Amino acid sequence: MKNLLLELMFIEGAETVDMGRLKALLPQMNTADVAEALDELPKEKSLQLFRLLSKTQAADVFAYIEPDKQQAVVEALADSEVAEIMNRLFADDAVDFIEEMPADVVTRVLRNVHPEKRRVINQLLRYPDDSAGSVMTTEFVDLREDATVAQAFDNIRTYGVNKETIYTCYVIRGDRTLVGAVSAKALLLARPDERIGAIMDKNLVFAHTSDDQEAVALEFQKYGLLAMPVVDTEERLVGIITVDDVMQIIEEENTEDFEKMNALAPSDEPYLKTSILRLAKNRIVWLLVLMLSATITGAVISGFEDALSVLPVLVVFIPMLMDTGGNAGSQSSTLIIRGMAVGEIRLRDAAKVLWREIRIGALCGLALGLVNMARIYFMNGHNLVLAVTVTASLFATVLMAKSVGCLLPMVAKKFRIDPAIMAAPLITTIVDASSLVIYFSIAKTFFRMGG
Repeated sequence: MKNLLLELMFIEGAETVDMGRLKALLPQMNTADVAEALDELPKEKSLQLFRLLSKTQAADVFAYIEPDKQQAVVEALADSEVAEIMNRLFADDAVDFIEEMPADVVTRVLRNVHPEKRRVINQLLRYPDDSAGSVMTTEFVDLREDATVAQAFDNIRTYGVNKETIYTCYVIRGDRTLVGAVSAKALLLARPDERIGAIMDKNLVFAHTSDDQEAVALEFQKYGLLAMPVVDTEERLVGIITVDDVMQIIEEENTEDFEKMNALAPSDEPYLKTSILRLAKNRIVWLLVLMLSATITGAVISGFEDALSVLPVLVVFIPMLMDTGGNAGSQSSTLIIRGMAVGEIRLRDAAKVLWREIRIGALCGLALGLVNMARIYFMNGHNLVLAVTVTASLFATVLMAKSVGCLLPMVAKKFRIDPAIMAAPLITTIVDASSLVIYFSIAKTFFRMGG
């Protein structure tokens, strides 16, 4: 259907667009598909299409479209139309939109929002970034524990239409203290005169407003949740987080870790919509850090000039040793960072992880060493001393790289630093310098070059 919609909108000449056919098609389409089509259309046609949506569908689609299209829509609509959309948006979607907009758009939007909705939005905006409070919504169904099932259904019928979910309702006392939850299934199967307190689930998994959003996402995965209640410091229910929000959190966190692991400053903007200057700025800082740290490698080589002057052939194997060590360290760090991110590895497992990586490094180093020894021996005039020197250095380098690669992310976690920072680029720099020290030290021993 999305392709048909795009085909209808791209007919040459706006006056030839079959508005009747479009209006009949739009209600049959999934909200996400309409939003995707809007994002693909030029600005003028996307606005033309947006105006054909019903009021309810317009608010749903608005929550899905990209920020630049959201801004274009708001700027093209009258104040009354902006108010209509914003008042129909769920609070968390409204906050997501506002956080992406320039100040003048935010001012206009908040001026036209219903006072109660504005109060809720301002409250959510006060929570720290990446906290549970900043991603929760306040549109949920709450029930009193002394209410009957029949009363609960009356409550849901009255207020549930504007709530983000009614599949799980949360049970509170008079002071809004969270005491339990009841599912739609439990309500449907219970007798009308039963009390909510008798059928509710008291074994709740909940978050506090200050909890980190990534930790919340892990809880969703662990317990298979569709929604999670959020409470304040006094255990009062203030909002819920739904699974669609968690999917967005996971995507954001994975993107941020990926960027950090590849020496990029994290950015919230899509690649094609980020300015060249911003992209360069996000990369150049880490490139400078890594370039300057590479001087350590140069200093190590300078310190072993005597070894290189006596046996220049040693230089040939430096790139191989450094690349192998860097790759080995990156393999370990990637697995450990991923393991910590999903909760498989904890700080108390450091000794166990190190021992595993040492054994893995020994096996990998042995396999690489045997192949390397044969290659060097037959390709370098059957020089056994050279072959043994490089092979021993390779084995020790892989062992060292695996150890460094697994320990550095865990050390970073211990000191509350993002483990992703201790990924490929930084570990490679450390391993490069260390591998050269190992190589030249072994070479001096085997060739008796040192004093």
